[in-house]
Amino acid sequence: MRELILGLDEAGRGPVMGPMVLAGCLIEKKTERVLRKLGVKDSKMITPKRRDFLEKELKKVINAHELVVCHADEIDSTNSNGVNLTELEARKFAQIINNLNTGEERMKIIIDCPSIGIQSWTHALKTKIDNLSNLEIVIEHKADKNYLAVAAASILAKCERERHMSQLKEKYGDLIGSGYCTDPLTISFVEKFAAKFEKEGLFRKSWSTWKVAYTKLKQVELNF
Repeated sequence: MRELILGLDEAGRGPVMGPMVLAGCLIEKKTERVLRKLGVKDSKMITPKRRDFLEKELKKVINAHELVVCHADEIDSTNSNGVNLTELEARKFAQIINNLNTGEERMKIIIDCPSIGIQSWTHALKTKIDNLSNLEIVIEHKADKNYLAVAAASILAKCERERHMSQLKEKYGDLIGSGYCTDPLTISFVEKFAAKFEKEGLFRKSWSTWKVAYTKLKQVELNF
């Protein structure tokens, strides 16, 4: 009998620009040695060039994978309806699990927990999974560092997010930076264009970074 492992992780939960991407990577237990040999690890510990290489290699050896892309407008709309980011992630991770779980074989689900409260988030996740009968669920912090299937999922998610960021850079220029609030390029871009590109789905307008920049720009307009 196969030992199936489904690792899940996300990339881009915190940025003010660009999507959040969630990924599920389904492997057999025996495939872990292949991933280890490839040098699979948390995507944050790998260079972009190495991530791109590993993404291609992963797709040759894993059983299946699935990606869910949450754009800024979806994140904002769920926020406005009282659904915070961790709840949205529970919904999207459950969607991936439901799509990849046939219910016919035992499967170990491992997720890098996006919430401080592991127990409460695990409960929220389980209420959204269609069939729990064949699943063993492991929710941990730093799972992307401790489990190869989760590390593989983090690579797939990060590579997909970077493709979306490249598309945004083609439209808005390289000065949008990484999209993260710790990036000086990104912050400078938001401070200049929060109002101009307000309606283009570029920014997460429920983020305080955008709100502060937008308010300042509008105040400047009123003073003229």
